[in-house]
Amino acid sequence: MALFDTAVQEWQDGTRRLEQTPARERAALELVADAAVAELRRRLGSAYTVDELVELYDRGTSWVLDLAYRVAPEAPWAWDERIVAGAAFALYLRGASDFAGGRRLESQL
Repeated sequence: MALFDTAVQEWQDGTRRLEQTPARERAALELVADAAVAELRRRLGSAYTVDELVELYDRGTSWVLDLAYRVAPEAPWAWDERIVAGAAFALYLRGASDFAGGRRLESQL
């Protein structure tokens, strides 16, 4: 559970930092975050659990940085992996099968 809590804190921080970015820079960050969400969808599919998302995050997010270079080559401020990965994972968390109402659902087993 601690890994989940830490990951969610980092994801929320990324979202918060993205939202606090000046408007003139935010568009590039959002473009990269959207591309990262699309990559999460490709990697995990549309049916996934919180644990699967946390496990992918725990394996590292350097792929997000590679994606940022390609998606926003003229916007180095959009290459902040903590912001764009955090925002993307936070957004994708909402679709996890065992996450609802802003909280992780306990197993019914």
